[in-house]
Amino acid sequence: MKERIAIIDGVRAPFGKAGGILSGFGADDLGAVVVKELLARVELRGEEIDELIFGNVAQPVDAANVARVIALKAGLPKEMPSYTVQRNCASGMESITTAANKIQAGEIDLAICGGTESMSNIPFIYRREMVNLFSQLFRARGMMQKLKALLAFRPRFLAPIVGVQQGLTDPVCGMNMGMTAELLAREFHITREEQDAFALDSHRKACKAMDEGLFEQETVPLPVLPQYRKIHYSDEGPRKDQSIEALAKLRPYFDRNTGTVTVGNACPISDGAVAVLVTSERRAKEMGLRPLGYLREYCYAGLEGERMGLGPAYASAKLFKKSGMRLRDFDLVELNEAFAAQVIANERAFSSRAFAQENLGRSEALGEIDRERLNVNGGSIALGHPVGATGTRLVLTLLKEMRRRNKEKGLATLCIGGGQGAALALEAA
Repeated sequence: MKERIAIIDGVRAPFGKAGGILSGFGADDLGAVVVKELLARVELRGEEIDELIFGNVAQPVDAANVARVIALKAGLPKEMPSYTVQRNCASGMESITTAANKIQAGEIDLAICGGTESMSNIPFIYRREMVNLFSQLFRARGMMQKLKALLAFRPRFLAPIVGVQQGLTDPVCGMNMGMTAELLAREFHITREEQDAFALDSHRKACKAMDEGLFEQETVPLPVLPQYRKIHYSDEGPRKDQSIEALAKLRPYFDRNTGTVTVGNACPISDGAVAVLVTSERRAKEMGLRPLGYLREYCYAGLEGERMGLGPAYASAKLFKKSGMRLRDFDLVELNEAFAAQVIANERAFSSRAFAQENLGRSEALGEIDRERLNVNGGSIALGHPVGATGTRLVLTLLKEMRRRNKEKGLATLCIGGGQGAALALEAA
């Protein structure tokens, strides 16, 4: 990149499990809360922001272009443009890299970027037969036509289609995301025990970070709707009582017969929102803003939908080639934990020379991912994965930890449903 992009600060909602503490909030409400809090923390007025760009996957039907709804609910000027971006799990990263491109092109100076998702409120869908029946009723001109339409009704018409399940199924390869993790577990010979051990470690690290108050630096407390009688301060997912014995009792969820992926070694369906302030390094200096860190370079990559979990390996390979950096140059790594099997598969892909030669067009392996530098405060298996927001959370969490540890460089990377990967190279301020 011709100029580093400054990420001034950020804030997120505590992540909640679907149907849990945040289920009363829509995606637009969650986004508005974190945008308001961000502006208060950076001490800027809405009039000073050029654009708001937010990632979202499920696109709520009652808040079309949810970014615009967020901007207005957060009290930003009606004259300020705002729009929604969607790259499945990387939508929150897409918001940042889209702003980076516009900043470097000289089109804008200051942008609020982020992501939001209320997976609790992804709707159930009527089946085609029921939709057709409703359509016939609406068009019926007399009682006899209405009666004829009603007589065609069958109880099976009311069996709902679960929207979130549809969204987590690749329409091209036909595989649910969990089945893609099962595929990687078989390809890389990853055992159930290895996956459960990784999941347990994620919970332990997240609980330790919570006990030390680390996440309080990046979260804003939220009331529990609808009574407003309680305030929620922390992520709902991490379990202090999680044990390897409890994880071992869970049955495989996606492949009931020979599978190894369970609800315990996969990320939960979640709600949450994140916002960050993005500008150029030059503009940050002019305004006297102290950045949390900088975006130095980024890359997206594509691969087979059924192996989508390997997206970090593919995107990181492109990033290393483009930037001249190597894995060993990064002090910390945030690799999204969609599934334990997927993370472990990436560890093995990164370290494999044969994989690099056969899949990445490289003569040498990407390098060994050191577990001591990987997801040091836990990951999405414990914290949750509100798909539109996670990409921004990875960036915010990583930059906060780099500052606490006085580290220079961080890699934020994730897999993307549909067969893509994203990788961002971050630098300390």
